[in-house]
Amino acid sequence: VQLVESGGGLVQPGGSLRLSCVASGFTFSSYAMIWHRQAPGKERELVARISSGGGSTKYADSVKGRTTITRDNAKNMVYLQMNSLKPEDAAMYYCNTVLVAGLGVSDIWGRGTQVTVSP
Repeated sequence: VQLVESGGGLVQPGGSLRLSCVASGFTFSSYAMIWHRQAPGKERELVARISSGGGSTKYADSVKGRTTITRDNAKNMVYLQMNSLKPEDAAMYYCNTVLVAGLGVSDIWGRGTQVTVSP
């Protein structure tokens, strides 16, 4: 079971980035997917969530209107399109899901992809 993020980088304020997360080892289409972020010295923040089928999404107020979470269940991919980036969006971004099987729950995280927003 693995989540691997990519797409981070350095972007100027006002710019855009699309983060990607590829999943493997589980039935991707059965689980909601979540993007989190954490900046140095700050608490982890849930950025966006998408339902298993992609029909329902939720966003943190801090990114609402600037960010879109989507998924491609045929490719086992989830994406985070971020526009109008601000310096406060700089953080490590993590892909996450919670797998439930029988009585067991597994909280799966990727290693993250760094987003830097700077002139």
